[in-house]
Amino acid sequence: MEKEEFINLISEKMKLVRTEQSYSQDKMSEILGISKKTLVQIEKRRTVANWTTVVAFCALFNQSQLLISTIGDNPIDFVQLIARENGSMPKEKTMGGKIWWKEIEYKGDFRLQLNLISNHYRILDQDDYRWHSSFNKEESITRLNELQN
Repeated sequence: MEKEEFINLISEKMKLVRTEQSYSQDKMSEILGISKKTLVQIEKRRTVANWTTVVAFCALFNQSQLLISTIGDNPIDFVQLIARENGSMPKEKTMGGKIWWKEIEYKGDFRLQLNLISNHYRILDQDDYRWHSSFNKEESITRLNELQN
């Protein structure tokens, strides 16, 4: 998923998440640091949020079930993946991919998974720590082979 596509997707979900969280437009615009007028324009799909607003939205509402089910992953992790074009991520504990993930390949103590919603790849070790994330399958397979050695 490209950055612009992600911005459009999040912009489309802002009203639903606001409703899910029981916030008024006044409160949501205050939380996001944007004007109510801008929020209304985003919610009516007359414009899209800017990258900074999308990042803030994902950070502030990363526990939203609607947002998680839309992305298929932790919103913060997804923002980091898009922001870091090289796909490198710090090693961190995941939940192991029981939902939204398909096992693609195993090599030693590592496994390659595909997110069924966003179609991005990640490599986890036997303890469910993330070692790599990318939208590029070939890059992910190469990294899996490197980690296995």
